[in-house]
Amino acid sequence: MGLGGLALPESVGGAGLGLLDLAMGLEVLGQGGLVGPVLEHCVAGLALNLADDGDAKATWLGRIASGEAVATVALGGNWLPESWTVTVEGGKASGSIGFVPGADAAHLILVGTQGGGLALVEKGAGVAVESVQSADRTRRLSRVTFDGASATVLFEPGDARVARIFDAALVLASADALGGAQYCLDLSVAYAKEREQFGVAIGRFQALKHQLAQMALEVEPARALMWYAAYAWDSEQHDASRAAAMAKAHIADRFVSVARAAVAAHGGIGYTWEYSLNIWFRRSLFDRAYLGSPTAHRARAADLAGW
Repeated sequence: MGLGGLALPESVGGAGLGLLDLAMGLEVLGQGGLVGPVLEHCVAGLALNLADDGDAKATWLGRIASGEAVATVALGGNWLPESWTVTVEGGKASGSIGFVPGADAAHLILVGTQGGGLALVEKGAGVAVESVQSADRTRRLSRVTFDGASATVLFEPGDARVARIFDAALVLASADALGGAQYCLDLSVAYAKEREQFGVAIGRFQALKHQLAQMALEVEPARALMWYAAYAWDSEQHDASRAAAMAKAHIADRFVSVARAAVAAHGGIGYTWEYSLNIWFRRSLFDRAYLGSPTAHRARAADLAGW
């Protein structure tokens, strides 16, 4: 569909648009519960586009834009840059990272390195991928071990562009969570209109009306928060990093809250494996933990604000 190249330059086959356009696409994919490492693929493309390595860009950027090559992102620790653990010495990467989305299908891995750098590793010799069981069935996770794998350092620790790339990932993660929360709300409203009890649609009951209204109040303001964070990243506003952290923290929490409320609104069927709602509830738990917990990002937002 060309989503991987949406925010990449036209010179490499991309659309030349911004993170806001990409985030709106990820919002729709989150609403559909898309299977696959699309978020990670897009982040790897953004990182490579910001890098100075002309050879790596010439080799991979066009293939990422077209989707010919699949990329993913492997970070580590609690996902924040200061906790990344893989080492790169003499062009060789060593270390292990658990919970890497889409590593089994990826050709290229953007790896967080010790101290907060980023390196590019082509999957092949020295890269071992082991499947990891996950509650979220829409994301195939793996443990990736690097043992002397050839690596190209794109950004050294301390490079300001690393934080910018990480912020872009946070914005896209919040977009996915927003789409999922919207789906849970829409599904619950539709169910309340068709499910009958005592001879009337359950949506006529005041308690459920209040519950659905509360869900809508959690979703709608979150959209502006995500859109502003994406706009701030595109236009390099002074508060872009803080906006990204706040969007990730707040919207991931709202997704969990709305998904739980959706299960309750559906009654018994909402708890069953056979009903599709469990897919988005499980996805909400992953989105909350992925790239750092809401607590970690609220603390980061407070630090950035000088509190």
